[in-house]
Amino acid sequence: MNNLLKSSLVFSAVSFLTLLIHYGFQAIVSRLLGGASGEYGLVLSTITFIGFLGLPLAIATQAVTHYIARFHFSGEDARLHGLLAGCRRFLFHITIAGSVIAVLLVKPLGDFFNIPRTSLTVIALVCVLASLWSSYVTALCQGLGWFKRLALVGLLMALLRITFGTVATKISPLAEWAVAASAVMLLANLVLFFWKKDFPRQTDSAGSPWNPEFIRFLLVSTVFIVGSNCFLQGDLLVANKFFSKTEIDAFGSAGVLARALPTVSGPLLTVLFTHRSSRHQHHNHELREQMKLLAVFAGALVSGAVALCVLKTYCLQILHRNTPEAGAMIGRFAITMVFIGLLQALGTWSLASRWSRISLLYGGLGIAYWLVLLMFGKSPADLLRIMPLMAGSALVILFLTWVVAMRRQGGEQPGQS
Repeated sequence: MNNLLKSSLVFSAVSFLTLLIHYGFQAIVSRLLGGASGEYGLVLSTITFIGFLGLPLAIATQAVTHYIARFHFSGEDARLHGLLAGCRRFLFHITIAGSVIAVLLVKPLGDFFNIPRTSLTVIALVCVLASLWSSYVTALCQGLGWFKRLALVGLLMALLRITFGTVATKISPLAEWAVAASAVMLLANLVLFFWKKDFPRQTDSAGSPWNPEFIRFLLVSTVFIVGSNCFLQGDLLVANKFFSKTEIDAFGSAGVLARALPTVSGPLLTVLFTHRSSRHQHHNHELREQMKLLAVFAGALVSGAVALCVLKTYCLQILHRNTPEAGAMIGRFAITMVFIGLLQALGTWSLASRWSRISLLYGGLGIAYWLVLLMFGKSPADLLRIMPLMAGSALVILFLTWVVAMRRQGGEQPGQS
């Protein structure tokens, strides 16, 4: 794919605009839910809660995307249709079952994650169920290489979120309305029906996707996604468990800005994952293109971290959270997110290459990272002292393992490592 870098940069540019709109939403909600009520802190905590409830969706999406790309670009239409048909049947049944389970688990889940109001937990579960079909759309677009359409859907989501969230929280300044905006924005996925004629056509014989290879990849993806979320969001769950409302507010605000670093650069890895997943063999020119993409990703992470540290006062003012406590957290947060972004890049490369051992190592390091934070991060100072140290150590371990695998397999064979 000669235009790999070009496609990545266009997708990233649109995604960056989308991210700015999401941050506009955060700024508006932060102002409308400000004060000592702690409502904005509840929004951040509940959104993190949604992210962890959505882990099974992320796992399935990662695995399905990999095989959509592989079957589509290799012309295996029967296997592709079997995979898509199986996904649709699975989503229909899981939506029904998930609705029943959600009713039973509303109260226990809310208590476990310290969500103080049942209404917030209910809205969070609605968001997760709505995300089932959204995840299917994401996997379809990414696997087929529809990056422009995926970028358009993301942009429409951001516009719906900021519009609904602004109007609703202005009328009623409660965290529930701000969280509900995350469900309303998923309606943007309906725009994909305009391209229904481009969907993979049904074949006479659809192969079942549930073979040992797919199941093995799904299991590896499970560990990968769990570890990735531990790296990106685990600190917020620790903060929600141990910190006061004031500390959560400052910590969450600094974290919202720092987590933008891997988020802004993330579309580059989205394209990389699809490109590397779609090939059984990787020629030298393709490998060079992929390495260039990794270099751009690393450069964007470091540049973004420097810019955030220089402009932290201005960025916090946008969120209406320019406090000494939040400002003091930005530096360590930014360093941590650079390390985590680089970890994501190596992990994504390994998963797309089906290097199972390295993917499992990445997931295991993420889980270990979160467990250490949980054991020793009882205050903001302690947590921010541990985060860059642990993330940096994990990066060194994963990088050395990745280099050994690259030398052993020449970056060409995506098989088991």
